[in-house]
Parts: sequence; C-alpha cells; structure tokens
Amino acid sequence: MKSLRCSLWVASLSVVGLVLGVTLAAAGSGYAPSKAYSSDVQDLVDFAASAEDFSTLVTAVKSAGLVETLKGDGPFTIFAPTNEAFAQLPAGTLDQLLADKDALTRVLTYHVVPGRVLAKDVINVTEAPTVLGKTLPVDSSSGVKVGGANVIKTDLIASNGVIHVIDAVLLP
Repeated sequence: MKSLRCSLWVASLSVVGLVLGVTLAAAGSGYAPSKAYSSDVQDLVDFAASAEDFSTLVTAVKSAGLVETLKGDGPFTIFAPTNEAFAQLPAGTLDQLLADKDALTRVLTYHVVPGRVLAKDVINVTEAPTVLGKTLPVDSSSGVKVGGANVIKTDLIASNGVIHVIDAVLLP
C-alpha cells in the first residue's frame, strides 16, 4: 500500500514540475555553489562528497551510518541542506545530533523522499512522504519551500537519485 501511495504521489506531480522549474529559473535563486557540481555516474553520497557545500551533510550521513543505504540502488530524492544551513542551527544543536545517532537518523531521513522526484514533479504538491515515515510539507505559492526551507537549486542528478539544495535543516 505504501508503494502504491508513493507511486500515485509521484504520478500526480508530473504536471507540477514544469511550473517549479520555470518559477525557480525566473526567481533567480541567487544560490552560487562553492564548487561546480558534476554527477556523471556518481551515486548520491559520492556526488555530495564531491561538493564542498555538502561537507557537513556528508559528515552527518557518515555519523548516522546511512552511507550504504544512500549509495544503494534507490532511487532517492534528497533535500540537501548546505553547510550554511547547518550553521544556522542554534548553537550546540549539530553537536547534539552528531552525538545521538537515533536523533540524527530521524533528522536525515526526514530529508529523503523515496523515488526520483524532479523539480517538474513538485509544483502543485502540498506534501511528500519521507523515508522517516512523516510527510514533508511542500509550498510552491511563492518560490518552492519544503518544510519551511527554500529550495535554492534543483535537479542535481546522481546515478541513484536526485538532490535538491535547501537553505535550512528540516527538523521533524
């Protein structure tokens, strides 16, 4: 049943994606990665590790023991917070999460949606099911937000999924 819901969710998003891509392109997110992204044949973990903007995320994925999973077949969609997003957490929060594997795993899996969901697929969607088992609110009324975080770069394609860059860490 869960697989059917995910399939229906992904199918319902196809019309919405075009609007998201146009909206983000027109808005000019202002996001400037510190390093050019290149995902040719890289899985999600290797792709994130190759980008300086995701070093904190990669450290967290390693600490949570999620490397093998996110290097697996997938596909997965990751709403990836930048290093700047992690730096915006209240003082001590990141250290507390890194020290508590269960809490860190909950936070990280709240950023992951099963399946390969492209920007064109999320325009008219109001929520997305996460690997954590909770739904992630999606708002495209003014730009695109997931869980209150702005989507600042979309459709970074890896061999086993896609990454959308966000400007905040999502806390379930």
